[in-house]
Amino acid sequence: MSSARLRFIIRGAVQGVGFRPFVWRLAHELGLDGHVRNEGGCVVIEAEGERVDEFRSRLRREPPSGARVEDMVWESIPARGAPGFVIEDSQAGSRPAVVPDMATCADCLSEVFDPTSRFHRYAFTNCTRCGPRYSIVERTPYDRVRTTMAAFEMCVACRAEYENPADRRFHAQPTACPACGPRLSLCDATGRTIDADDVIDRAAVALADGRIVALKGLGGFQLLADATNERAVIRLRERKHRPHKPLAVMMPDVAAAGRWANVDDREAALLQSPAAPIVLLTSRSGVVPAAIAPGLGEVGLMLPTTALHHLLLRAVGCPVVCTSGNLSGEPICTDNEEALARLARIADVFLMHDRPIRRAVDDSVARVIDDAPQVLRLARGYAPLTLPMLGLPAMATGAHFKNSLAVRADGRVVLSQHIGDLESTLSIDAMRSTARDLQAFFGVEPVRVACDLHPDYASTHFAHALRAPVAPVQHHVAHALACMAEHGQSRLLAVVWDGIGLGPDGTLWGGEFLLIHGSRWRRAAHLRPFRLPGADGAARDARRALAGLRGESGPTAPVCTSAGRLFDGFAAMLGLCGAQTYEGQAAMQLEAATAPGVDAAYDLPLIDGELDWRPMLEAASNEKVAGVAAAKFQNALAEGILAVAREVGEAVVALTGGCFQNRYLTERVMRRLREEGFTPVIPRQVPPNDGGIALGQLAAVTGGGDVPRSARPG
Repeated sequence: MSSARLRFIIRGAVQGVGFRPFVWRLAHELGLDGHVRNEGGCVVIEAEGERVDEFRSRLRREPPSGARVEDMVWESIPARGAPGFVIEDSQAGSRPAVVPDMATCADCLSEVFDPTSRFHRYAFTNCTRCGPRYSIVERTPYDRVRTTMAAFEMCVACRAEYENPADRRFHAQPTACPACGPRLSLCDATGRTIDADDVIDRAAVALADGRIVALKGLGGFQLLADATNERAVIRLRERKHRPHKPLAVMMPDVAAAGRWANVDDREAALLQSPAAPIVLLTSRSGVVPAAIAPGLGEVGLMLPTTALHHLLLRAVGCPVVCTSGNLSGEPICTDNEEALARLARIADVFLMHDRPIRRAVDDSVARVIDDAPQVLRLARGYAPLTLPMLGLPAMATGAHFKNSLAVRADGRVVLSQHIGDLESTLSIDAMRSTARDLQAFFGVEPVRVACDLHPDYASTHFAHALRAPVAPVQHHVAHALACMAEHGQSRLLAVVWDGIGLGPDGTLWGGEFLLIHGSRWRRAAHLRPFRLPGADGAARDARRALAGLRGESGPTAPVCTSAGRLFDGFAAMLGLCGAQTYEGQAAMQLEAATAPGVDAAYDLPLIDGELDWRPMLEAASNEKVAGVAAAKFQNALAEGILAVAREVGEAVVALTGGCFQNRYLTERVMRRLREEGFTPVIPRQVPPNDGGIALGQLAAVTGGGDVPRSARPG
């Protein structure tokens, strides 16, 4: 075979993940000449030699575990004949991508537990395939001097690995060891230092004694308690003012997770992925302690994300509750002094370190649904998420709840990490800080700012405070466009079901069928409207929604078509939930109560573009078994969606919005749609809830104007 030279441009998550050293090693193995460098958000390679075709094949087939190749193009160029293959410096003026933080890799973990390794029991062991990234970057380009590791000067041994292209720590910016890196400390709630030969073992003793430990993790503080100690878990709930919302549990390994929940191969792979999210799993009957996920059939489990977590889990010898280190409604703590001030009434012991966290990044949440992963909270391991999208430079400020932001420039859109509900000054400050980061990191000077149509959202106020024209985008249209952008669809029927969002007709929407063709959309159908006593207050008490469904509210109550409140009302009628202490509690308990093996469905007629839930309500009120009623109710919703799909006749049907976090409903709808010849799609990389809204808002303003509002009256 004659020698050839190819030039590659590779896009995706390919910077800061060891991709250049991987290319260097592969080229040397195949005896190729050329070079590799970072350029903008891409990796550019020139490779020359007889085995260049094999090189091309293996580039896509064997990338590092933390990398994600989204696009690879190549072209033939004149051969140069220059010997050797080198890693070049990044192109001057380029703006490289910022990649997510990643869980400790297997190679680093083996060193942590190897008594002969210089990394033995070192809590901050990392390499190019794992460790902190986004949480420690001060500014770009991503080099050590521009991270919070700048204050830690590398020792001779670390420097040698850092400068060796053949080493997996080549240009791993957070690389460190016990001789030169961050150190742990332990103190009580007053800030008084707790002396101990091994602070990890001492923290493990505190957990075993039933105390609550605040641990400084990768992207912020976490609150830990012995998950098998009911008193400790209840104490944590009381102190955090979180009476019923499910708590995530950290397991030492997949085998331990399998003792608490059913874990199939796909779920095991998700647990062990570089993102290491909290994974929602079906609980094993009678195994999960009642205080962990009251009234639910699922439990959120995760594996250790850093060497520190691995060491602590091994020392304590039991699963631990691992929840965000914050007060209800506030962002997670990142600074040591801040944590002592804000968490002193919750935690008894603080296990901290001296590596600063530049920005808060919470734990991600995901699940396997319809045989593939779906992200429900985009955070550590996944954010910032980069997707292709053409359009003018713009920013989107997202929704009021589950807020995240997005920016667009240079043919790509970047979705930020989960920020949270904008219900406190601290959360709004976090949103503003994230906006500044996104603009600086990705070089975006927005000429347009997209926001929600609702004028009272904090995210809407923020949009109007920026120096660019503002484009309001209807909430459910943004949901639909986000799913379309992820899947590259230009026309479909979007079923958008959630709590509430302001409709262009002034009513509260939430049970919508939107037909979207290119840049035009119309409201093809919706749930039958009903009044909602207390408006937003109904989300906190399912009995209010039931009163509205029964026609027991006054004429001043606002009109809605909310699928979320329909779920709430049925849950209240079945005696499953009254007052709600967290969002979605009633709907989650209804799903958990669903009786297996029920294929029957209540009647849900489609009349003049409205799905009439009244026959369902009457039939369910006479049902003797709540679980059977719950199944028939959700089965009816699936058949109602199918009825609208038949009438509209669009081949592709998207299911999005918070209601499609319900696995039972979503999988049933997808199965029924496929049986009838439709192609269902759901959000996968982008959350179906309001965490994905910002992506859809940007999709609505690709050309400088909003998606035309062509909805007929509600």
